[in-house]
Amino acid sequence: MKSISTLNHIPYFVSWSGGKDSCLALFRSIKEYGKPKCLLNMLTEDGMRSRSHGLAKSVIETQAQLLDVPIHFYQASWNDYESVFINALQDLKKAGIEMGVFGDIKIHDSPEWTAHRQWADYVCSKANMKSHEPLWDDKVETLLQDFFDAGFVAKIISVNADLLSADYLGRILNKDLITEFVQQGIDPAGEKGEYHTVVVDGPIFTESMNLKEKDRVLKNGYWFLDVLG
Repeated sequence: MKSISTLNHIPYFVSWSGGKDSCLALFRSIKEYGKPKCLLNMLTEDGMRSRSHGLAKSVIETQAQLLDVPIHFYQASWNDYESVFINALQDLKKAGIEMGVFGDIKIHDSPEWTAHRQWADYVCSKANMKSHEPLWDDKVETLLQDFFDAGFVAKIISVNADLLSADYLGRILNKDLITEFVQQGIDPAGEKGEYHTVVVDGPIFTESMNLKEKDRVLKNGYWFLDVLG
């Protein structure tokens, strides 16, 4: 890790889902810029769960506590998600934040993922901020290797019911499991929606997160593992 004297000091936030990609983006950004001013998470309209992964708000709050980084929550439907997100960035800009960090991964055969990066650039521009994508230029295999080598631990909390069995819920993501996914024709990083994770430990956590597993729920074609932090 760079010494403090060589860090590029810029106040920034990290768009935080609770999963492996946003966590690796945070980790790499800390190395380059120091600690972020805050994390940003979008919740459902009722404010109970994360909009992206369906995680209980308490889980995201516990992650932020263990990362020792403040977190800002905003509530939105999918219909008004963009406008609420831009309003959130404008609030952060007023608080002195100059850059947003996102965990998008470049999927070469997916124009949709290029649109994800364009969206990040767009919403940041509306708040007169820079956007930063620390994972974008690396291959999926490199990103997963870096994630494991750093010592992060992620648990699978949702899977596409048409592609993966509910038996994968609660399993720890590791190299053997990635190999198993690839053999089944599953994107190793789950970047086409095959699976999502929640990170429970790693070098930037003050201690391991103890998740309480509850019910398995089938909703909108996905199996979800309900967990509490």
